[in-house]
Amino acid sequence: MFKDKAIIIPIQIAMLYLIYLAGKGIQNLFDLFIPGSVIGLLILFTLLSLKLVPEWILQQGVSFMVRHLPFFFIPATVGIISYAYVFKGKGMLLIVIGLFSTALVMALAGRVTQWMVKRREEA
Repeated sequence: MFKDKAIIIPIQIAMLYLIYLAGKGIQNLFDLFIPGSVIGLLILFTLLSLKLVPEWILQQGVSFMVRHLPFFFIPATVGIISYAYVFKGKGMLLIVIGLFSTALVMALAGRVTQWMVKRREEA
């Protein structure tokens, strides 16, 4: 198939985007309260679990996006500056809560990942 990463990665990212759009479409069609991105994630999980879409078809695009993940958070971080007034008064409490919840998510994600890797090695 294609050997050039400059062609493969955009195609794979476009495939992921189409899955997202399918989830968004399902959300709009059935007027669901679940976000379209979550529905798209469930569609992707189902496709990969049932091996309807082999992992290698999306692997390079996913790796590219994960490698550049911090860049996706820059707009949200810059957007917080517009709401600096929210942090007045109890702002320090919000910062502590944000740092604690971030650390908790990182720790839980690490534990789950370690558990899954250990389980895969045992199998």
